[in-house]
Amino acid sequence: MPPTRPRHRFTSRLTSVCVAQIFTRITGGGDMSTIDESLRSIAERVRTHSSTMATEEAVKTAVVLPFLRALGYDVFDPTEVVPEFTADAVGKKGEKVDYAIKIDNEIRILIECKPISVALDKKHLDQLYRYFSVTNAKFAILTNGRTFNFYTDLEATNKLDTRPFFVFDVTDFNPGILSELRKFEKASFDVVAILATAERLKYTSGVKQIISRLMEEPSEDLVRIVSAGVYDGRMTSPVREMFTGIVRAAFREVIMDTVKSRLSNALADTEAVIEKIDLPAADEPEVVTTEEEREGYMIVKAIVRDTISPKRVVMRDQRSYCGILVDNNNRKTAGAAVVQSVGQVYRPVRR
Repeated sequence: MPPTRPRHRFTSRLTSVCVAQIFTRITGGGDMSTIDESLRSIAERVRTHSSTMATEEAVKTAVVLPFLRALGYDVFDPTEVVPEFTADAVGKKGEKVDYAIKIDNEIRILIECKPISVALDKKHLDQLYRYFSVTNAKFAILTNGRTFNFYTDLEATNKLDTRPFFVFDVTDFNPGILSELRKFEKASFDVVAILATAERLKYTSGVKQIISRLMEEPSEDLVRIVSAGVYDGRMTSPVREMFTGIVRAAFREVIMDTVKSRLSNALADTEAVIEKIDLPAADEPEVVTTEEEREGYMIVKAIVRDTISPKRVVMRDQRSYCGILVDNNNRKTAGAAVVQSVGQVYRPVRR
């Protein structure tokens, strides 16, 4: 009887522990472990202790300062992270903003904090709006500890936009958000590079919000446009109500079908590749590939398929571990996730 390895929860462990790390390493995104781990810690703090963050000071201590530290700023240096920054704005002499970030001795980022229970709105931009025009700041952040809104002056020079170009929820981040946040790290801060993608981010974010709203509550105009292609009758109130429900359901089904298709394609590629790689020699015990390992391999391929060809991601299953590699090359450890029989995920030593 061929030896078998104990069953383990490969899929859940992979998803919760190292999806972002696998994506980053396979796509060559560099080491984001510091900001990644810090954000995870902050996210957990917000989830479990948000009820205690009823004041601005609590949000600053528990979220904002750890966030700035994760980006590489020295929160203990008041000449770099300036608390209660004061500048003489028009009509508001001596008004303060919570933090000003200095880079190369120039004010570059302004930060205003609100209690976590406050829903961020344009009215909370007043101080940042005034300060932005009288300093050399190029970016402003408005946060309540859970949501971070990033602003700049895309619409008019030295005049803060009323709509953010980048928004993220600290409890719901992903590798794409980490990539954008890394542009604000002290070591790699580049105004030109950030502005180059800020406009696209701003309008993409706005469009996504509109689409999300339309998916949940299709507008009358959208219902008319969609139904015009399949219904020739008169658009009465009952018909419009019927098609509103149909459009809402169709949106959801399209998304589900797309997800299923991507996972099915990844699984089909997996089945084909597994048959070809690492066939056991006649004198070697058979290696048993578990369903959990196949599912984990499928998830990794689905994650990176928009960045590299899924055919380059292969599984190498051994008696003691299961490896997921790029180009079937065990020296390319940046793209490997190794799972040992105890059910824990290990990252190989870097080259």
